This record gives sequence, structure tokens and C-alpha cells, in this order.
Amino acid sequence: SYIASTSARSFSKATPRDSLRRYFTPSSSVTLGIICEPRTFIFAAKAAPGYWMAKLIIRFIHDLARKINSDPRVRGLIKVVFLPDYRVSLAERIIPAADLSEQISLAGTEASGTGNMKLMLNGAITLGTEDGANVEIHEAVGDDNIIIFGMLAHEVDRLRAQGYRPGDYYANNPLIREAVDFMRRDFGGMNFSSIADNLIGSDHYMVLADYIRSFPVDEKTMEYINGRVNRPCEAFQADDDAIYKHLMDIS
Repeated sequence: SYIASTSARSFSKATPRDSLRRYFTPSSSVTLGIICEPRTFIFAAKAAPGYWMAKLIIRFIHDLARKINSDPRVRGLIKVVFLPDYRVSLAERIIPAADLSEQISLAGTEASGTGNMKLMLNGAITLGTEDGANVEIHEAVGDDNIIIFGMLAHEVDRLRAQGYRPGDYYANNPLIREAVDFMRRDFGGMNFSSIADNLIGSDHYMVLADYIRSFPVDEKTMEYINGRVNRPCEAFQADDDAIYKHLMDIS
């Protein structure tokens, strides 16, 4: 799945993730209108026919979008969009417009990933885990031009071997607890307790363990978006042009 965030270029005290997080947490939602600059969160994904949990998550995103987009408190501040039937023609319009590319798979589980490469080459800041193509991007652009959080693959293996207890993260962190409890609320006659129960009970992809590690990167994310620090994409493009010209010269 892909999560892209688009925004205005003005300064804000709230990062994109913090803006959406504040909507989940009733204790801080009163300040939404003060600290948020306009953000649009774009989700795009497909679920295999038999992947029930993936389909339920997509349904949750749709229902969450309807709730947020109709909420007068955040109208003009936060918008959530899920794009059905994600394909090249949609990517051609979304990728050049994105400011932030969130690639948050659990380290050691993503085989590759070219969507994040395309987003990075078009100037979006990559916020993600050390997994899949993020590893290659990190090696190419250096620490100063990518925002990495979460566990490394060996840390995932160690935590799983020790016995991962996602319920402890839920019990001990109020931000996680409020976000998970949000899923149990009624969304037009439907709640998503199955997702909440999965996160607390098994959480195979260790979402809660990585989520708690994402908090410290929020301030850095905002600095990148406002400063548009991600410039190595220009060097990559220059390399591509040079290779193309060389191929044309020898053909």
C-alpha cells in the first residue's frame, strides 16, 4: 500500500502524521484548528481476494475518510482519500504532487518496492522503515535525505524470539490506546473491533512496536517538508539522463 501526503508550503507546528494522530485522540482534538496546516492523506492499495483483514482495513479507511471529510472541525484542514483500482494512470498524477511518501512495512518483510523510488525521484520525502527499496534509497541518498524509523530486521527477529506482547504497548501508551480504541467506535452502524483485537492480540507485523518508534521523527519530518531538503533525486535524474544518452550514442 502507499500513503502519500500533499500540503501547502507554509510553516506548521504539526506534522502530517501528527495531524491525523490528533484526530484519533480526543484529548488533543480540540487543538486541531490551531496547529494544523491543510493535509490530504492519499491511500492506495489492493487486497487479494481471500485476504479478509486487508479488505477490512480498506473498508476502515473508506469509513474513516467519510467521517473525517464530513467533520466541520477539520474541514479544510485534514482530508483522507482512498483511490480504488490503483494503477499507472493514477500514479502518474499522484506521485509528482506528493510531499511525503510513507513506506512503513515491517523490516524484513518487503521484497522490493518501486513506488517509493518513483515518489522519491519526483521530490517526495521518504518516511519509512529500513525495509525493501527503502534500504537502497537510504544507501544512495544518505542519512540527511531520508527519514527512517522503526526496528531493523535483526531487532524484529530478536523481539519475536523474546515473545512479542502487543497488548503491553496498548496498555502502557495512551496515544496507542486512544488510536486503537477509536476503531471500536461506531462508523455508521459498523465498527472495526476485529482490527483492534488483531493489533492487541497478535499484531503479526508488529505495527504497535514500530508505531511507538515513529513519534520522535515527526519534528524532523516537518523540517524536511518545509525546507524541501530532498535533493538527491536531481542527481539520480542526471544519472538516468547520462545512461540514456550513452545508450543512444552506442546504438
